[in-house]
Amino acid sequence: MVKGSQQNVAVDQDIPIIDMSQERSQVSKQIVKACETLGFFKVVNHGVDQTIISRLDHESINFFAKPVHEKISVKSAIQPNFGYGFKDIGLNGDSGEIEYLLFNTNDSALLSQLSFSSAVNCYVEAVKQLAHEILDLTAKELGVPPNTFSKLISTVDSDTILRVNHYPPSDQFLSGGTTRVSDKSESLMRVGFGEHTDPQILTVLRSNGVEGLHVSNSDGLWVPVYSDPSAFCVNVGDLLQVMTNGRFISVRHRVSLTSETKSRLSTGYFVGPPLQTKIGPISALIAAKNQPPLYQTFTWGEYKKFGYSLRLQVNRLDMFYTSKDEYEDGKKNDEKIY
Repeated sequence: MVKGSQQNVAVDQDIPIIDMSQERSQVSKQIVKACETLGFFKVVNHGVDQTIISRLDHESINFFAKPVHEKISVKSAIQPNFGYGFKDIGLNGDSGEIEYLLFNTNDSALLSQLSFSSAVNCYVEAVKQLAHEILDLTAKELGVPPNTFSKLISTVDSDTILRVNHYPPSDQFLSGGTTRVSDKSESLMRVGFGEHTDPQILTVLRSNGVEGLHVSNSDGLWVPVYSDPSAFCVNVGDLLQVMTNGRFISVRHRVSLTSETKSRLSTGYFVGPPLQTKIGPISALIAAKNQPPLYQTFTWGEYKKFGYSLRLQVNRLDMFYTSKDEYEDGKKNDEKIY
């Protein structure tokens, strides 16, 4: 298992910042280069209306300020870790100094439990358009049909997630859904969200200007990411690494907290395909590089179930590397993958 070093480098060192208002072919090249070298970049002049962003931030802050009994009532009837949660991340013992709201963007029943569901839906629609644009520009530069990736998130049954995370200041931490003053002898660097990769195709993330996000670079060093509320951070997920046959990097990242007086609020839009979608290296990209596929073919539902059964820091893709025998069998079967 590959793990990032505990050592940090300079804030935003070598993190690409892409101006989405540039000429399209230039943006395409920059996106692909960023996905190949780090698996992470920022976009500015992205076209998402600031009023939509500000409205969701405001409503989210108000929600997390509510009494515990009101927050914990927001729960999914079918997915136990969806809705409101605190400290626990997933179902396998991972935890952090965090409380959150977690939704499948198609789960209208869960969204209806929120008084600000309209703000959530407006934000989801705006960021979905941005994700579509990024994926189509990526496809263009890779030389595959323009909707190769975006069509996977265009259907009504796409499995896309919205997660709003709230991290308290360093002099407090969550206990049973509430905050209390912490022991000053505790480390100044606290784990808000442990190191991991995102299993989906792509993540579009923004925060409220409070630092905490780190990404692991090619040397295994942690790069602190400057938190710019006017920008979106974009990172490659496991599925996109598979579909590009390892050309793109599913970047490891974490949230480590140091602020003594400010809460961190971040909102992540995790782009996922329908559960039944077959995922594997794209044949055109394999041919272009004249190399065998590095990964097995699987459905997103299979990968999701397997991935969510593991701890955060486990490298899920290690279990899906292909062998020469599997490659030959795949050629005979000529399975269609996306």
